[in-house]
Amino acid sequence: MTKNLWTRDELLIALNLYYKFPYGQFHTNNPVIIEVAQKLQRTPSALVMKLCNFGSLDPRHQLRGVQGLKAISKADRQIWQEFEDNWTELALESEEKLQVLLGVINEQQEDFNRLDFSEKIKTETEAIRKVRIGQNFFRKTILALYNYRCCITGNPIPLLLTASHILPWSQFPEQRLNPHNGLCLARTHDTAFDRGLISFDEDLRLIIGHEFKCSRSLFTRFGFFKLSSLSYISGLKVRQVKLNSPLHYFVYN
Repeated sequence: MTKNLWTRDELLIALNLYYKFPYGQFHTNNPVIIEVAQKLQRTPSALVMKLCNFGSLDPRHQLRGVQGLKAISKADRQIWQEFEDNWTELALESEEKLQVLLGVINEQQEDFNRLDFSEKIKTETEAIRKVRIGQNFFRKTILALYNYRCCITGNPIPLLLTASHILPWSQFPEQRLNPHNGLCLARTHDTAFDRGLISFDEDLRLIIGHEFKCSRSLFTRFGFFKLSSLSYISGLKVRQVKLNSPLHYFVYN
């Protein structure tokens, strides 16, 4: 089952997985890693090793002193840089390749092709499909980067978490799939952030809008205040993420 050189498509799929799993889930017992490795005709250990190679290139891990594996190929570095330079295209391309590998897209496409739609409807439907694929990648990546917790409250329930864009989706299409442009927020906090009721300062501390400042009990009730750790919510820092300081670039530039 072992192979030597990794193709570009295989590297794209592996890097897609890297972004969608917390570092602690890179192991050979992970069912997704097992399934993808089998589809790639590689061993789970080979795929895990490739994920750890990418970890060596991750700036956040470098800051934490995590060295990862040393066997980083030129192809590994190139595909990493491609992602960093063009999140919009590479995220979508890698997600599509992963879904084709797992048989998701092929089944959907066959059902779609059997329907007698006009070309206009087919084009619009294809565009919607790609948006959904991209949104799926962005959500899974953001939740993994924040270890499946709201970066304000620590809420660990995935159904109640949202992958929120710092730069608005509608105004910055080139940053729609860039995880540096994302926050993992509980739904209430996502709405508050989207409406400008909360923000962050240059030290990544939460800023409460005047609508909340008038009532401490109000934002306490909705999880904006943590008695166990802070006296004032304005001192609460965003929880650490795997990527290197996403907020500093997107909030303040």
